[in-house]
Amino acid sequence: MGTYAAVVLAGGAARRMGGVDKPGLPVGGRPMRDRVLAAVSDATPRVLVGPADVVPDGVRVTREDPPGGGPVAATAAGLALLDPDTALVTLLAADLPLLTRSAIGELLNHLAPTGRVESVDPEVGPGPERPDGACFVDGDGRRQSLCGVWRVAALRAGLDRLTVERGGSLSGAPVRALLAGLVVREVPWSGDGPPPWFDCDTDEDVRRAEEWAR
Repeated sequence: MGTYAAVVLAGGAARRMGGVDKPGLPVGGRPMRDRVLAAVSDATPRVLVGPADVVPDGVRVTREDPPGGGPVAATAAGLALLDPDTALVTLLAADLPLLTRSAIGELLNHLAPTGRVESVDPEVGPGPERPDGACFVDGDGRRQSLCGVWRVAALRAGLDRLTVERGGSLSGAPVRALLAGLVVREVPWSGDGPPPWFDCDTDEDVRRAEEWAR
């Protein structure tokens, strides 16, 4: 699929964990955000959206407007730092400590314009269209939208539409609204090891990830 960029969203409030810097919590001896960035080490550029004192070399850092404005506002801030000719971008939560490069590669492979796809919008049925993105689904069929690869043009079109619909502000907009109408290829995880979309929303999740990471 050629080159791709990565936008890692690290600005959440972590309310269920007492407001700690969740992406900075270590799993396997490394902060979760660093583990996510390592899984996309071949992406150009890599953009981290959120507070961070120290990041790996070459990572661009920005903040959503307003800070804490949610994943859609963070997506807009991240895309603003991409190179003009960037066609593909991974959109990733920063609390995916089990993400691997091979999992990203599988998503990239699924963006080939063949096969049947499903749309976020239930009124748009399956068809042979070229997908706008690919994301993992869990065992219950729930899309893991912040563990996916997307065409930059499709995301930018969605951001433009939402900006108009919401009177100029993306703060608090849900990811589902951003992806509404996009053609999405759903990818069940069939590889070895733990699911790459496993996110850490609680202390127990972090403990489970730590066990898997050993």
